[in-house]
Amino acid sequence: MKTTITAKKMQIPQNFTEYAEKKIDTKLSKFFGDEADAKIVISEVKNRIVIELTVRYNSIIFRSERSAEDKNVALDDAVDKIIRQIRKNKTKIEKRLKDTAFKEAFAEPVPEITDYEVIRHKKFKMRPMDIDEAILQMNMLGHSFFMFTNGNTGETNVVYKRAEGNYAVLEPDND
Repeated sequence: MKTTITAKKMQIPQNFTEYAEKKIDTKLSKFFGDEADAKIVISEVKNRIVIELTVRYNSIIFRSERSAEDKNVALDDAVDKIIRQIRKNKTKIEKRLKDTAFKEAFAEPVPEITDYEVIRHKKFKMRPMDIDEAILQMNMLGHSFFMFTNGNTGETNVVYKRAEGNYAVLEPDND
């Protein structure tokens, strides 16, 4: 598994790089094999270490974000969260993971979720607007996300509020 580690406004100690690569390899490679890409972004927010772990494999993206006072603990929690995501959605994703992933990983039975229940469908008209207007609209509605047509690009985008209180925009990548 290819692992990339990036730091935001801090230095990455060599022992953490070694620890992270070993942890990813021992815990996650049994699900994905060598073809997967793992990306770790480490930053410090309010005296806590925040680890964002993203694993891409066969057009599936697993993501977890964890914070702790120690970077190793935050990484352990992020890896454990991805394993829980895999276990929870076992029946939906096992055909896309490595053939032996579940034979190697879980000895005990896992409760299976076979269907998701959609309780509401909603249609609404989207008019072109810029990102600031979309954030304002989302906040006025009291929602945690808002889908809109980006007036600059003409693409459908989603703006959402992150746990830290910042905002993020999801844009399609048609390449």
